[in-house]
Amino acid sequence: MSALFVNNLRFLDTTLRDGEQTPGVSLNPDQKLEIAARLAAVGVDVIEAGSAAASEGERDAIRRIADAGLSAEICTYVRALHQDIDYAADLGADSVHLVIPVSDLHIAKKLRKTRDEVAAMAYDAVEYAKSRGLIVELSGEDASRADQQFLQELFTEGVRRGADRLCFCDTVGLLTPEKAAAFIPPLAKIAPLSIHCHDDLGFALASTMAALKNGASCAHVTVNGLGERAGNTPFEEVVMALEILYGYQTRIKKEEIFSLSTLVSRHSGVPLPINKAVVGEMAFTHESGIHAHGVMREPSTYESIKPEMVGRKRRMVLGKHSGSASVEAALSEMNYHADEKQLREIVKRIKKLGDDGKRVTDTDLMAVAEAVLALQCHPFLKLRQFTANSGSHMIPTASVTLMVNGQEITGAATGDGPVDAAMQVLRNSVRDVADIQLEEYHVDAIRGGTDALVDVTVRLSKDGKIITSRGASTDIIMASVEAMIAGMNRLLEGRT
Repeated sequence: MSALFVNNLRFLDTTLRDGEQTPGVSLNPDQKLEIAARLAAVGVDVIEAGSAAASEGERDAIRRIADAGLSAEICTYVRALHQDIDYAADLGADSVHLVIPVSDLHIAKKLRKTRDEVAAMAYDAVEYAKSRGLIVELSGEDASRADQQFLQELFTEGVRRGADRLCFCDTVGLLTPEKAAAFIPPLAKIAPLSIHCHDDLGFALASTMAALKNGASCAHVTVNGLGERAGNTPFEEVVMALEILYGYQTRIKKEEIFSLSTLVSRHSGVPLPINKAVVGEMAFTHESGIHAHGVMREPSTYESIKPEMVGRKRRMVLGKHSGSASVEAALSEMNYHADEKQLREIVKRIKKLGDDGKRVTDTDLMAVAEAVLALQCHPFLKLRQFTANSGSHMIPTASVTLMVNGQEITGAATGDGPVDAAMQVLRNSVRDVADIQLEEYHVDAIRGGTDALVDVTVRLSKDGKIITSRGASTDIIMASVEAMIAGMNRLLEGRT
């Protein structure tokens, strides 16, 4: 273990409280319970399940999480109000995150009180929470802008009144590693101290790490860095920084990080930035010829961690930066064999697609290879007819007539929207032949006015084989159908 940190660093995850305060995010009780169960399974120590004073739905979620028998401590956010504390105790929470404004700005402008009045509120709330049998984490809101002497005095007396833990809240992201090195050590001597940072200026991870190096024993985090404004300190980044950069064993099940991340993204409706560290789409994706060649020879040349550590897989994509080595490797994986001259021509055409601004999919590579190698492709599927209907008072429905290996098949399906219905009916039409799963769907580019060309990319799988395919049209439904049929053909076809 690294000597920089205290023994047994802990994680308090606030995805279900601070993370849910991301504008536009609203999780229902079922979603909250599913995320909480996954957080406990991955090894999080404390789950801040929500703010009980917010709504009846929030209280229902907290009650269900508290009753679920999870291995993690269940915490709720409370103000210095007896009603908030009663909610926490009555709902079965183990602990409270008792937040008290401590900067003069917040005390005067937000609460319109004095320091003495705020301190009295804090002490009363601590004592009342302890009388209700709760673990108390006394938290200083806007601590980065507080008079540090006042903060130390409030924390010291708060612990004397019964607080079990303390928390330094960098509420608007103004903490720096240098300030953390000065502010944290004296506070950490009072009682176990947590660090809670926001990423307004991009310093959340750096300041969290600095606080942990200077005596803080718990990091407040959110999955994917969800949170108000620019978000909170990302759970996945703190874990991997500790493990890889500092050699600290966190006890977190790292191989489950990506599945947790995608679950939170799906339920929150907040997509992962493609260049997000650790969990973003491009974190383990390589295109550049030099980089791809190096990674194929020795992954550590251009990867700081193995993708498998966090439940990911390495991905090679082709484009204008691709070299012959990565193209040849991709061709070999698809059972195409080109001589040197043919390979140069395939690379040339792939680069041309990239120069045209296109993402080169597996089906693009196959089409180019078959053209250069003069192979004939016999489509397994041919579209004969397709219609989709939706409206304000009708269930989105799609119907299709396909030639499936020479046999005409007609089917219909409903979905959450016309595109979803189209995906369902196409998959259903080949169900007797193969179980094809839609792994990923997104609109890659929309340019122009109302007649804009829509570029749709799908990622399909069958029996462990995964393929990407694209469709382009001024109609998003037809672009989606085109992408699906092209990809399904590549998974099902035979070549001569």
